Order: sequence, then C-alpha cells, then structure tokens
Amino acid sequence: MTSPTQAPERTKAHEPHPYIGGRNAALRALTAWRMERPGAPRVVVLTGSPGTGCSRLLTGFLMLCDPEHREGLELDALDPATVPAELPAPAVPSAAGLTAAQTLWLLADHYELSASRTADIVPELGRLASSGQPVTIVVADVDRAGPVRGAGEPARVVRDVLKPLAAVDSIRLLADVPRKLAVELAEGLPPGVAQVIDLDAPEWADPEGLVLQAETLLNPQFGAPELPFTIESDARRALAEVIARRAGDGAGSRLTVRLAVQSVLMHPEGFDPADASHLPGSVGEAIDLHAHRLGAHPRTLRQILAPLALAEGDGLPVHLLTPLASAVAERDMSEDMARGMLLVAPFIRPIWRAEPAEPIERAGEGIPEGERTLLGLQHPGIGEAIRAGIPDIPGAQARIAVELLEAVPDQDWAKAGTYVRDHIAGHTLEAGLLPRLLTDPGLFAHAEPVWLRAAVEAVPPEQLDAPARTYLRTAPLLTRTQAPAVLRAALLETAFVEDGLPEYAAVLRRTVPGLPWHTLWSVRVTGVDAVTVGKLAPTAAASDSAARTPAKPELPESATLAVAVSAVPQGTPGARPLKAGDPKAPAVLVQDLATGSVIDADPARILRPSDDERATGPLGFSRGADYVRVWRRGEQEGDGKIVTTLISATPLTGTDLSPDGILLVATESGVKALRIRPAQP
Repeated sequence: MTSPTQAPERTKAHEPHPYIGGRNAALRALTAWRMERPGAPRVVVLTGSPGTGCSRLLTGFLMLCDPEHREGLELDALDPATVPAELPAPAVPSAAGLTAAQTLWLLADHYELSASRTADIVPELGRLASSGQPVTIVVADVDRAGPVRGAGEPARVVRDVLKPLAAVDSIRLLADVPRKLAVELAEGLPPGVAQVIDLDAPEWADPEGLVLQAETLLNPQFGAPELPFTIESDARRALAEVIARRAGDGAGSRLTVRLAVQSVLMHPEGFDPADASHLPGSVGEAIDLHAHRLGAHPRTLRQILAPLALAEGDGLPVHLLTPLASAVAERDMSEDMARGMLLVAPFIRPIWRAEPAEPIERAGEGIPEGERTLLGLQHPGIGEAIRAGIPDIPGAQARIAVELLEAVPDQDWAKAGTYVRDHIAGHTLEAGLLPRLLTDPGLFAHAEPVWLRAAVEAVPPEQLDAPARTYLRTAPLLTRTQAPAVLRAALLETAFVEDGLPEYAAVLRRTVPGLPWHTLWSVRVTGVDAVTVGKLAPTAAASDSAARTPAKPELPESATLAVAVSAVPQGTPGARPLKAGDPKAPAVLVQDLATGSVIDADPARILRPSDDERATGPLGFSRGADYVRVWRRGEQEGDGKIVTTLISATPLTGTDLSPDGILLVATESGVKALRIRPAQP
C-alpha cells in the first residue's frame, strides 16, 4: 500500500469545500488518485466507523468530478490540490440495496457491454480499458448493499465485484467499504497499487472540519434557535470547539457532533456550555446523554429505537413501532411511546411513500394508507449503536417475527401489510428461524421476490426443505420477470408439480384466486425436441386403454382419448421407435393429455387436430424462445385478447395447444400440460 498522499504546504487560506466543510487531507489523496499523479495508487479504499463521514466525503469529491456540479462551485476558492482537472465523469454504481450481481449489471449497462453472463462483465471491462477507453469506477454505499441486512451482501460485493475489478491493471477503482472488509479488499495487490484511507486514523483527522460543522449547526442563520451560546459568535465558537474535541477521537465523530448539537438545541434547559461532561464522545453516548437530559432512562430510549435498528427496507410503518418495541422489550411500551416522541426526535425521520403515477404490477399493488408513512433512523450509525447494546439480537428478532406473524389477517398473506409480507423473511433470517417459515406457498407467492430470494439464499442449503428448494429454483424467474403476485403463484404452482409436491400446488390453486392455469402433470424426460396434441381413434383408444397407468375405467368404443405426443430419443422409457431396427431414428412417447399416464399406442393411430379444429377453438397461442403467449380469439381478426403468458426458466423445445385449451410445453428437462383458464370476455 502507498503511504498517504501528502499535499503541498498551503501558502494562503482556502475556503473549505461547501458540502464537506473540511477533510482536505483525504480530498488531496482522492484528487491525486483521480489525476493519476506519480506515486498515486490505482485502487483507493475509503473506510471508517459509521458516522465518520465516508459517504459525505465521497459525495463531495464526486461533485468535483462531475462537469455539471463543478459549474455550481467556486473552484478557484478551494485548495487547488483538492480539485481534480475536468475529466469525463467516472461510473458511479451505488450498491445500496443491490446484490453483487445487480451491481455488476449496473456497470455493464453504463458501459453498454455485450456481456450475456455475470462472469463476462469484469473481463469485458478489462478489454475496454486495455483498448484505450478510460474505465474509472467509484462504488459507493457498499455497507448498505443487499436487499436483506442479515444476508451478508457487503462481503459478497467485495469478493465478487470489487476484488475482481481491483485485480485488473487497466481499471482505476475507488470504493467506500466497511472497515472490516477494507483490508480484505486491498490485500493481495502488489505494493503501491492500493491505499486505504481510514477516516478514523490520525493521519486523516480533521479537527477544524469538526469545529466548523458544530459551529454551523449552532448558528441561528442556519436554523438554530437563538440561545445565549448560539447568538454570540465567540460563545458559539467556544462551544463548537468543545463539542468537536469530545467527538473528535471517537468513532462516528461527524454523526456524534450532529447528535450532540441537536440534543442540546432541542432541550437547552440546564445545559452548561462549560461542562464537557454533558457532551458525548460517541454515538452511543449521544443516545444515553439525550435520555438523561430529558429525564428518561437510556434503556427506554434504546428500547423505542430498537425496532428501527432491526428493521428491514426503507423503514418501519408507524403503526408497527409500538407492538414491535413491546416485543423487543418484553413489556408493554404503550405509555413510553405515548410520551416518547420528543425523546426520540433527534434520532428518527419520517419517510413518506407516494403512490406511483402508473400502477405497478407487483406484490402489494398499491400501498395501503397506513403504510405510506414510515419511520427510519437518521443515520445507519445510530442503528449500529443500538444493535451493539442489544444482548440477544436473534432473540429480539424472533419476538419481532412472532409479532409480525400475528399481524397477518387469517394467516392469509394476500391480506398482510406490505412490510409484514415483504420483510418478515429478513427478521426470521437474523433470528435463525427462516427455514420454519419456508413451508407456506402463500408467502412465496405474495412476498416481494427480490427480498425473499436474498433471504432464502442466505440459508445453508442443507437447512432448506423441499418447498424452499422449489422456491429457490424458481426465484430467478420471478425476479427476472417482475411478475405480479397472481402470475408468481401460477409459476410456483407449476414448479411444485414439476418437483413432485402436488399438495403445495393445490394450496396455491385454493388460496390464490384467478390463477391463469392449472398444471395437470409434469414428467422429467430429456431430449424432447417436439410435442403435439392428438387423439386416439375410438378403436385405438379402446384397444390401448389397458396399457394406460394408472388404471382408469375402460372407455366406450365410441370415445376418443386426447393424448400428448413427444419426439424423444430411443431408449426413453415407454417410447416407441418410429423406425424399427434404426437405432438413430427418433421415438415417440404417447401420454394421456389429462393425466400424463404413458400409453403404449401405435403412433400411426394418432390423429392430429385439423386446421379447422384449431382455427375454431376459443384459444390461440404464439411462442418465443422462452415464453408462450395464449390469447382468446376475437369475433374478428385482430380482436384477440391476451389470456396469459407462460414464461420458462429454460428454452422451450416444443409447444402445442389442444382445441379445448390444454397447453403442452416441452423444455430440455421435461414435458408438462397446463389447462388454461381463459379470462372472461
């Protein structure tokens, strides 16, 4: 690793960066990286404790790298060593809420790569850079990567995205990562290639920046109330220096300063600016001192904030805060909550979710009125401090999960609140109880698939029962298509039949109204390259009925039997070769179209539907590489209405549709039949 880039001695005073208000030493190092100055590293790893200001520093630096933002800054007033020359803006994928694979695809989209697999993206980026196109990448918010906190996605982003990028000699990389992952990212690279900027380290200290931050927050010109220690500049400066000195050596110093000032300004009664013992040295102390200042026990404040620190997603619906706080505390918190809003005010923020302008066809179409207002913590560092004080996080999450389960009306996931439905998996994952939850097909259908998939993938495979394995196999299809809940349920219904779990398919058919199809049967057979529907003539049906399994009542001689016919390799169990004595000729597998039972029938006796029969049927279909679209015929040509679309995780090798609406589908892994349930005209 290189030693910290040293800035030249300043000969005149410069204005601080208007957004950062300091951090010049780190800015000079980042500028040297951006300008590729002699001795500057190719890879820079920015890290620090939660609240030290990594994200703010990175945002401020990127303002200097973006041509549009530069126009709004007085660059001449800044230290020249902190201002990079105007260059094309780097690629800046944010990993917040994304998986490692999604982060890579952001890069692929940015550079318009032709990669078809995730594994091809980094090599293609390397080829771009080697051809002379600059590839400069800044990956932000790695600490917030992943849809589910307990799934460990930040480590996966470092392992699967950042380390491969850092290993490519022609790629320049800057990443903001948690401290525990910073050394892992830099290790293994040749000396001089990587530099770790740890904002908690003494060489990157910024005491003047801390003072300036506190002084600005205390200034009535920027919203502070007029108090004896805010209206007089010398008093304001003196208090700012004390606050900064107390917070400067502690983890999370920027956040600590902000919380200290907010607490004092919110409740200044009895505050003595000369008594530094009333000021915090860490985020945890800021929480506890604020509780004391308002006459409350710190434990009470921490118990109120605990559900927010353990919450998933953007925040917690307001109506869930009291029951979940009670669950974590294992006592009724109603009275504490009723008088606790002033107590928690410096630490929380409301989040309003507006309805989208256009309906989104996903789980929870439309956000219930009671869930449009969420509560979240002001900063992730507050959550870190609260979680550090919870003695048994799995136990707390288990109690939260029980409370969320009880909030599901009639145990019907279609009626569950958005937060409960989409995020209960994250809570049970951290509680170690997720496998117990993964037996309910209703949850599989109604939960947001990106979040549920991330949680399930974090469970060791040996702990998953058969239904969860079916979900995991189907989840990539659900996330890729962003299918609405009913179509997700239909795709899962088929997957359960394919995996020999008909009882779970039956639950979905019973509990999810309006499924577009009913999967009649599915068989695993390889090498199918064509399928067709047909019928056995009356005499053939009668003579061959004894060969069908399982046994069925014998058909009357006048009846016909609808069958599925598949072209398969010779040697497929139950199939008849088309040409006796020719081992290379294909064979034909005949099955009862309604049950999938194999029939030992002469292929010559099978009649295919005529063109007139197909044309007069109520349904038609069209096929793509991995989908079949079924449509209702209109009275006039062109009046057809789409009934449903079956999407396949693997390419289709054959499809056909019977006149009475049974869809026959073949892929490389097998054949299945689905009875289409047409939408009403």
